Amino acid sequence: MTQIIIGLIVGAVSGWLAGIIMNTKTNLIRNIVLGIVGGFVGTFVLGLFGLSGTGSIIGSIVVSVIGACLLIFIAKLILK
Repeated sequence: MTQIIIGLIVGAVSGWLAGIIMNTKTNLIRNIVLGIVGGFVGTFVLGLFGLSGTGSIIGSIVVSVIGACLLIFIAKLILK
């Protein structure tokens, strides 16, 4: 149960930071979803380069923010 709560907090913080970086306005639920999906995307993309940042909470947030920013960027391209 603790891991789920930590995952939601990391997702929310990551999505919120990605929204600030990419200048988007979203709600808490979208931030959580964006941060969690961004974590998967960030892990995959960084893995392609042989990098990993998921050893700590800070590393997980950084990886999730990178992934969430990529998702926002791609969504903006598609929705243009």
